[in-house]
Amino acid sequence: MSTHSANAAAPCTKGVPECTEWITVAGGPSRSLVYRTYALATRNDAVTRAVVVVHGGSRDAHTNFTHVLAAGFIAGALDDTVIVSPRFASNHEAIAKTLSGEDAVAAARAPARDAIAENELNWVSQFGGRHWNAGGVASNAKITSYEVIDEIMRKLADRKIFPNIKSIVVAGHSSGGQFVGRYQMVNRVHEQIGQLGIKVTYIVSNPGAYTYLDNQRPTASAIPPNVSSSVSGYIDMSTDKPPPPYRPYADARHCTTYDDWPYGMKNRVGYAAQFPDEQLIKQAVSRPTTYVLGELDILPLVNFDISCPAMAQGNSRLARGLAFSRYIRDNFGAKHPTVVLDGCGHSTRCMLTHDRMLPLLFPKD
Repeated sequence: MSTHSANAAAPCTKGVPECTEWITVAGGPSRSLVYRTYALATRNDAVTRAVVVVHGGSRDAHTNFTHVLAAGFIAGALDDTVIVSPRFASNHEAIAKTLSGEDAVAAARAPARDAIAENELNWVSQFGGRHWNAGGVASNAKITSYEVIDEIMRKLADRKIFPNIKSIVVAGHSSGGQFVGRYQMVNRVHEQIGQLGIKVTYIVSNPGAYTYLDNQRPTASAIPPNVSSSVSGYIDMSTDKPPPPYRPYADARHCTTYDDWPYGMKNRVGYAAQFPDEQLIKQAVSRPTTYVLGELDILPLVNFDISCPAMAQGNSRLARGLAFSRYIRDNFGAKHPTVVLDGCGHSTRCMLTHDRMLPLLFPKD
């Protein structure tokens, strides 16, 4: 592709193959498909911001791409924004020989059969810390899902291609929200890009679970009464005095993995294990992040995580989000705001195109 044209073509605005390109990772030949409004290797002086949107468990990068396109149209931001939506494809049949035990059972129950192109990275779609949304390693290469976003971020920060870019927003809803919440904390490129004068921010939307920074978990006191009357494992019936909002998890004996990655900081592997706990906590607190929650995301729908580590965080996505966002502010001093969107449940389109989401996705400065 040419890298000298300052007059880029009109944005590509459909979730179709014509709006895709391949990103090679770790020098190739391994690669990952992305949808994008502008080519990532063609100079474009008009672009001043970028939005990277990570899909949910359905791995529907094209749909998430069109949702942010709709938001960009409403915001009048398509001409000066490059929108990128990577696909973390998964085909359990192609990786069946690598699975065993509970992994194999889960794959049989919820098979993923995305078509995998030559050299395309193939990701586990179900299984705990191996999941692509937890920075898991691809089944067909020693490359983690976080490295794909690192590569995209470096391309967006390339001043030879996007000389006028001022901000990059990394956003994700549902399982994509889990990805972004963890990537925010562990990624290696945030400060490097900041040194180029580019502000990087994160939007964590309706994830099913969060990564807690210590062994504290929410009690009923952490969540407004009109949201949830209980948190699994935390109802103290012996006294009328409300419990503190957070305390060491009461049922750790029966839920031994409650504090393991990706629900907690213990037993991290791969990309997430590169820094000590203290460094990751510092990054989680200091990197600009907004938690965006749907006021109606209160039902156990759309692959709701009912594992014991997740239930230790609350009994709905809204409850978990309110509890965690308060936790990281009250217990660690983070300045991360929480935005609750009226009228939205667990709907990607509602969340990404809501009026209050637009200035977060397309910041003016």
